[in-house]
Amino acid sequence: MKQIFKALNMIRLCNRRAFWLRIVYVVVLNVLPLCNLYVLKFMVDSVNTGEPAEFLGIKLTIFTSLALFCGISLLSRIVGVLNGVNNDIMSQRLVDYISERMQAQSARLDMSYFDNPEYHDTYHRAQQEASYRPIQILNGFMSLLGSVITIGGIVAILCTVSGWIIVVMVAAVMPSFVVRVIKARKIYAFRRSNTQNYRRTNYYTALLGGRDYAKEMRTFGLAPYFRERFVKIRKSLVKDLIRISRRLGCYDAACAVVETAALFFVTMILIASATKGVVSTGSFVALFEAFRRGQTALSGLVSSITSLYDNRLFIGNLFEFLDLEPTIVNVPQPKPFPKRVSTVEFRDITFRYPKMQRDVLSHFNLTARAGEVTQIEGENGFGKTTLLKLLLRLYDTDKGAVLIDGVDVRQYDLRELRRGIGAIFQDYVRFYCTAEENIAFGDISRHDSARVKKVAELAGVDKYIERLPKGYQTPLGRMFDDGEELSMGQWQRIALARQLYSDAPVLIFDEPTAWMDVPSRDRFYRTLEELKAKGKVIILIKHV
Repeated sequence: MKQIFKALNMIRLCNRRAFWLRIVYVVVLNVLPLCNLYVLKFMVDSVNTGEPAEFLGIKLTIFTSLALFCGISLLSRIVGVLNGVNNDIMSQRLVDYISERMQAQSARLDMSYFDNPEYHDTYHRAQQEASYRPIQILNGFMSLLGSVITIGGIVAILCTVSGWIIVVMVAAVMPSFVVRVIKARKIYAFRRSNTQNYRRTNYYTALLGGRDYAKEMRTFGLAPYFRERFVKIRKSLVKDLIRISRRLGCYDAACAVVETAALFFVTMILIASATKGVVSTGSFVALFEAFRRGQTALSGLVSSITSLYDNRLFIGNLFEFLDLEPTIVNVPQPKPFPKRVSTVEFRDITFRYPKMQRDVLSHFNLTARAGEVTQIEGENGFGKTTLLKLLLRLYDTDKGAVLIDGVDVRQYDLRELRRGIGAIFQDYVRFYCTAEENIAFGDISRHDSARVKKVAELAGVDKYIERLPKGYQTPLGRMFDDGEELSMGQWQRIALARQLYSDAPVLIFDEPTAWMDVPSRDRFYRTLEELKAKGKVIILIKHV
């Protein structure tokens, strides 16, 4: 139940007014039909005897009873409409609230999580359930509340005839309850054990439909291969799910036979009571309808309980993700990051990525000084890009330390540290936003159009941007309407301008000229000389 209450509290926090309104609406919607059962009894008795029925000293004629019955029905319909609107509002707010929580959680976690398949399994399960499980828990809880109210009223009505009716009604739904709990457990176990298979199908879908993969998928004719793999996994998953569903469907059918037998037994009791004159015709109709509604309410109660049980299992996936904690955090009293940096030192660094069998770096030493270009050259896998990740504290070293002006980077505030290091990655990101935004992302807290144009010129991309239809306000890439695609070399210079916009005292260039032509490379090296003159610490990573 702890997970259920956590989910309900999350729903309450996302919109308190809508949450409490939902409870009020559910109570009203389940009390009104019980009131109509009494009105129905009086109306039928009036029709049968031709005399007004009496209730609490008030005489109810046929037309008075009918007007009251219709009035309650209309009120119930109106409250149902209000409840539907309120539910739509809450659903949308909840989707937004959970999406924000998941995005914030993903952004705060360490890079090491992203290298771990178990993390991707956890994230996938959370992502799959996040959009609808919490609202299903709310619906299940409200349905449970409504069923309890309805059953309470119906028990009070049926007790006037025989207690055995209630016993039969409850006993008839117990097999259905057991079957549904078993089904919930089996489906949850199946989905959890097949998380990676579901992730693989999502990956194959992205390969077959994603723009980034389109060129090579077509060039090498890979679509049939990946479609075959997708179909093979899906067939296996569907086959297992159908087998589970068929087996439990047989049990469900047996449960339906038990419930129908109970309806037959109770109806015979009511007919016998009406025949002997123990109950009036109106009472017979009301009791028969009460039992039918009681069966429906009990079935709803079983559905609500099993739904809550089912959703409790799956909502655990969301909380499992939200409960993850980063390991790279600030020290209690971090040191202020220097405005000007004299040295960056990698001292006796040893590091391996999580769950890898070998060290990427072993007892590595390097010192970079302000006003110089420090080059790091090596073959693929040498660990060059890893040094950049360690400097930015995307990972922490296993042994040794990374020092800036003699201070371990772990002593600096994480946000200040990363703002103080301007980096262009080998696998830089192409943001499908405007050209100006792409550059200003280098320091999003300080948007300055004049500075954007200045660093664009320094990066040698200004003339390309000015020729675009809307200049710096042109969306880049063809993901959205009015977007303009750039060449890889132009995208790389956009990334370079983004780095320069940061105006950080430490600048790291990871293969910055890989996609540049000869004139652009010459321009880049002239830019490096200008940055040296400004006293920047410059580290240039190159392959050999």
